[in-house]
Amino acid sequence: MENQIFELQYALDTFYFLICGALVMWMAAGFAMLEAGLVRSKNTTEILTKNISLFAIASTMYMVCGYQFMYDGGFFLSGVDTTGSLDKAAVLAASAENGFDGDSVYSGASDFFFQVVFVATAMSIVSGAVAERMKLWAFLLFAVVMTGFIYPIEGGWTWGGKDVPFLGALDYSDYAGSGIVHMAGAAAALAGVLVLGARKGKYGKDGSAQAIPGANLPLATLGTFILWMGWFGFNGGSTLKLGGIEVANEVANVFMNTNAAASGGLIAALILARLMFGKADLTMALNGALAGLVAITADPASQSALMSTIIGAIGGVLVVLSIVLLDKIKIDDPVGAISVHGTVGIWGVLAVAIFGDASFGGQIVGLLAIFVWVFVTSLIVWLAIKAIMGIRVSEQEEYDGVDLSECGMEAYPEFASSKG
Repeated sequence: MENQIFELQYALDTFYFLICGALVMWMAAGFAMLEAGLVRSKNTTEILTKNISLFAIASTMYMVCGYQFMYDGGFFLSGVDTTGSLDKAAVLAASAENGFDGDSVYSGASDFFFQVVFVATAMSIVSGAVAERMKLWAFLLFAVVMTGFIYPIEGGWTWGGKDVPFLGALDYSDYAGSGIVHMAGAAAALAGVLVLGARKGKYGKDGSAQAIPGANLPLATLGTFILWMGWFGFNGGSTLKLGGIEVANEVANVFMNTNAAASGGLIAALILARLMFGKADLTMALNGALAGLVAITADPASQSALMSTIIGAIGGVLVVLSIVLLDKIKIDDPVGAISVHGTVGIWGVLAVAIFGDASFGGQIVGLLAIFVWVFVTSLIVWLAIKAIMGIRVSEQEEYDGVDLSECGMEAYPEFASSKG
């Protein structure tokens, strides 16, 4: 009887893990739609090509070496037999040997699938920040290094149980990855943007930022809704299991708080944009919702709905201020990815110390370790790619649109030529 209950728990936890992984995978579509909506129509095809290609690259590189760097292979590469009738003691022993929670029971392949979609999410953050002026193949080459090496190494420090004394001793806490995933992606994006430079015409002779409107705000809004939905899997799946009343209640709390934070972030960003610009800025509202989601990702389980709304609202305020500040210092981020995932990712990690049980010391050291590692290694890789093959299209190609120069086709050929 005990083994039958165990098998049922194993099946339930594995199924839940897979469904949450599928929701996170669906976030790739959200990033693609959001970015395609916020860039000019002449760059849409390349944005879509980058987003679907990076997901395939992330899946392959994480299988080849990334999972090994992060988890020493875990179940997936160790060849643990999880077919047929399960022996509880054997599965729990294998779980413990591979660095997993001894109470978590699920197929190792499901764990690999859940982890690989997180890798793709981190890389998707980079895509929007470098949009409209980067060479496609330079971006994809960076994706190989980011997903196969840079992200897995820092992920292993925290989630992989690697022996990193200065992080472990200070008890860095990050439930689903405000720092580990989102700030890491933003750090890589920042390094790329600094090497790449701003789009032509983005900043006037007096240094003032010039608005470059996106081509399709309905598409950007759809992308935000897809990301909002996928985030339930992102945060909810990070419980790593579902079986049991206590865990089921935790999952419900995570879903509730994730939704509350997104709502708080959107409302706060919309109000602040109205106060600052005199208009209800849709793009700020969309980024406000995403900021709320990033902010709560570090601790969606233990907060109340009201506190989650407040955490998300602070994130919504920060993202608006950050976008304005980055424009003032001429860091050109077409979709606001560095502000949403970087600035607010930092806030999310620090919020755990303010409203939760983590220490400020542990959180700050963890943030610094992740940022320094990802930013420095990414900067080295970007500079190496620039020296080898170049990373920026020519001024004429940028004017015509990277769809033509990089992909040889336009996203909307029946409406008007991008050259016109």
